[in-house]
Amino acid sequence: MSKAKRLQGRLAFVSGASRGLGRAVALGLAREGAHVIVTSRSSAALESLDDEIRAAGGSATLLPLDLRKTDKLDQLGPTIFQRWQKLDILVGNGGILGPLSPLPHVTADAWTSVIETNLSANWRLIRTFDPLLQRSDAGRVVFVSSSAATAKYAYWGPYAVSKAGLEALAKTYARENENTAVRSNVVDPGPMATAMRAKAFPGEDPATIPQPADVAAMVIELCLPTETRNGEVVRYREWKKPDEADRAVEAEQI
Repeated sequence: MSKAKRLQGRLAFVSGASRGLGRAVALGLAREGAHVIVTSRSSAALESLDDEIRAAGGSATLLPLDLRKTDKLDQLGPTIFQRWQKLDILVGNGGILGPLSPLPHVTADAWTSVIETNLSANWRLIRTFDPLLQRSDAGRVVFVSSSAATAKYAYWGPYAVSKAGLEALAKTYARENENTAVRSNVVDPGPMATAMRAKAFPGEDPATIPQPADVAAMVIELCLPTETRNGEVVRYREWKKPDEADRAVEAEQI
């Protein structure tokens, strides 16, 4: 007997879906029955993802998108409304690392790029999608943060500030929706084998830390209609099952 699909018939939007956690989440949502709108700056990467989703029996809509193009973001809600009339799931995963340098050395352009991509774009996604999420019987919003949001690390200024702001954004939206069917949460993956992690820690062995597919299961759980958490930061190390390989224990929490 085939396993029941927990998100059958639901519509999801995933930013930064071309690789890493976004790709793993998009695949997981599709395997659970959701139709996934996937975005990335790379059309070729999206086409590869679409092939994989279709091979798994799922379906997707491809949307090449630069999160810094504010006019394009603002058009998303009306465009999706015309075709589907609602949105059930928003996963705000797209983000960039930016420069790792002392704050006085960060250029204005670099600062603006990180804040616009990691923070402001997610506010615009909330703004354009809120009417659609409210039309869902169980709208679910998940943003991807980092332990860098605690600002414990020197030289991570733009990234840390953007993630701290993102957590505040998600929690504020959660408070505003306490009396609705929409739930908004944040995930902190911890160390994870992605291209961004490799850029920050080039000497690290990716086999010693969790893979995106490991963390994607946590994100998908927060997207379920039965999920009741709201305004929480859910950390992978705390969420994962006790019998899973403890690959994250010794790794730096970024």
